[in-house]
Amino acid sequence: MNTELVVFIVYLAFMIGIGLVFFFRSKGGGEKEYFLGGRKMGPWVSALSAGASDMSAWVLMGLPTAVYAFGLGQIWIPVGLALGYALSWIFEAPRLRAFSIVSDDAITIPQYLTRRFRSKSYALQVTCAVIFLVAYTIYAASSIKAAGKMFQTVIPSLDPSVAMYVAAGIIICYTFLGGFSAVCWTDFFQGLLMLGALLIAPIFASNMLNAESTKAIAEETPQFFNVFTSWQDIVSGLGWGLGYFGMPHIIIRFLSVRSQKAIRKSSIIGISWTTLILIFAALVGIFGRQMLGLDPDIKKDELVFITMVRKIFPSVVSGILLSAILAASMSTADSQLLSAASAFSSDVYKPLVRGNKSSDREMLWTGRMVVLIIAVVALVIASNPNAGSIMSLVSNAWGVFGAAFGPVILLSLFWKRLNFAGAMAGIIAGAAADILWLIFLAGTGVYEIVPGFLCSLVASVVVSGCTAAPSAEVVELFEKGVSYRETEID
Repeated sequence: MNTELVVFIVYLAFMIGIGLVFFFRSKGGGEKEYFLGGRKMGPWVSALSAGASDMSAWVLMGLPTAVYAFGLGQIWIPVGLALGYALSWIFEAPRLRAFSIVSDDAITIPQYLTRRFRSKSYALQVTCAVIFLVAYTIYAASSIKAAGKMFQTVIPSLDPSVAMYVAAGIIICYTFLGGFSAVCWTDFFQGLLMLGALLIAPIFASNMLNAESTKAIAEETPQFFNVFTSWQDIVSGLGWGLGYFGMPHIIIRFLSVRSQKAIRKSSIIGISWTTLILIFAALVGIFGRQMLGLDPDIKKDELVFITMVRKIFPSVVSGILLSAILAASMSTADSQLLSAASAFSSDVYKPLVRGNKSSDREMLWTGRMVVLIIAVVALVIASNPNAGSIMSLVSNAWGVFGAAFGPVILLSLFWKRLNFAGAMAGIIAGAAADILWLIFLAGTGVYEIVPGFLCSLVASVVVSGCTAAPSAEVVELFEKGVSYRETEID
């Protein structure tokens, strides 16, 4: 454990170092630099940071443990995620980047949706920002909880609350200092580490298994290897993929890519990375069940990856591989904190509090203060023993985002008739349906994002059809976005 601790310290020092580098480099920058990296991200950094910000600790802890505990019926989740991620890069990314530029260079998703309809009302912007703040605080809590659990695993004598404080402090440090560029570059390195860990662990584990262990599982739990467990599992698993179309901290990477040409390269890198991650995360769960048997403690604390790595590798290697869980936790938490901060600073504070008169320096420091405040609230939630598991916290936040924003963003890019009222109705209906389904109809076994997404889609189309058509100016902006071309050389 001492060796693992040394590896952890070196790794964390490297992350903080990246934050310091971009803090000094961005001293003369403003909100666009802090929240979007000045739209200068290359294809490798943008692709891996999008993937890493998506694949939080649940992909190394929650998902493998779900497969480990309940069997192959859970693989519909990674199948849905892989399909949704691929479709978002192929169809959504090129248009969203182009539309954000012609929409007066929008740098946040709420800003884009407001400018897309040439609206002078801030109602849509503020509604989006409120949903962002609530959902991202819950989402960030799951990442902080996972990072704290990882610290406690390496240092068993550490109090759980103190472990979370340490984890949150490090995440806040480089996000507070370096902004979007620091987040993207730390996510880039963390994405490489996560991929390496998930490739190595199952390969070594497979060499330690035999036919007897597979036979024992089949006899003990006949349903373990059954993929087609129920229609609810299939629909809910595939439904996870719908979240990608409206996940702000992921699709904001589409806006940051330096050119339309780089989007194509990023999509190949990002889709390949995510597909490999999901395949090997599922294999960790399958091989873990064969190697470790069904252990209630492993299931309860979502420890199948950690236990497997420690059983197979010496402490130096296990320290590096376990750092991947920290990487997964931090790469998602930093993006969530930054997206929530940008939503409040650029979409509430700047237009409503300061009347669009704030300076670049003021916006920079406002964003940093909001990062700090949201992180503290997320830490309080994570510290609550009744807050729920890592997987449940992630699924709740993921559902709200996908249901509220996915249909509206897609329609804004592909349907000329969508208007401001339709977008507003879709966002509210999607969020409300998702939350109400979670509260009252979770017992149906259907993941709330599915009915929420459908409600948002129907509300957007019906309200747009029943209200005035978009103005000529809005139609012209749509056509500009569709035909957008740039002269820059990649």
